[in-house]
Amino acid sequence: MTTDCRDVQGGRESDALREFSERLGYDFRGQDLLREALTHASYANEAGTGRCNERLEYLGDAVLELCVSEALFLRHPEYDEGELTKARAMTVCSSSLASWAAKLRISPLLRISRGLELQGGRSNPSILADAMEAVLGAIFLDGGYEQAASVIRRLESSAEPPSQCGVANKDAKTRLQEALQAMGSHPPTYRLSRRSGPDHASTFVVEAVLSDGSVFATGRGSSIKSAEFAAAESALARLGESS
Repeated sequence: MTTDCRDVQGGRESDALREFSERLGYDFRGQDLLREALTHASYANEAGTGRCNERLEYLGDAVLELCVSEALFLRHPEYDEGELTKARAMTVCSSSLASWAAKLRISPLLRISRGLELQGGRSNPSILADAMEAVLGAIFLDGGYEQAASVIRRLESSAEPPSQCGVANKDAKTRLQEALQAMGSHPPTYRLSRRSGPDHASTFVVEAVLSDGSVFATGRGSSIKSAEFAAAESALARLGESS
């Protein structure tokens, strides 16, 4: 049976996180940020800790996009904006991130709720991909952009070609961005419109905003990120694209 960080005490947990850092190729100054990056919201709610990896995931997503965008921009001067966008989507798609997480053996270290454990959450590609982004966010906070970029470049160079990131597996935000660009429009921005409910069970409403400032679609979710994807799905439906 797999043992996660919740069940490992003291030195055993520290050793497991230290071994992970060695596989990652980055030595954290302390383990608190890394531990937070590996903590799913379900565990935080169950344990009443109030701290999970969603904020770090948000930050890691931005760092990853910037690093990959920079690398592609320098590597392919012949690419136009659309080609750069497609190449980036192939690299940062969820299946690539989940593959990196599997290579680094993140799964046994995840702190997830008992219920999610029973549902196979430890092997859920989406949860693994989110944790990978959160780890990148933690590296950025702990050591800065260059350290995070170094880890990303190393993971990218050792990964299999991302042929599995086809159109069918692209997330809604990527598909919406490409659809709008194909129409000659700029990518949307996402704006938090409303948050309701208690901290442990909040509901977020996010708006997909076009470049002219108009609200094109809205989405609701249990996290800001899930609400953004819901808004993107709604916008795709308006454009006549099925999910």
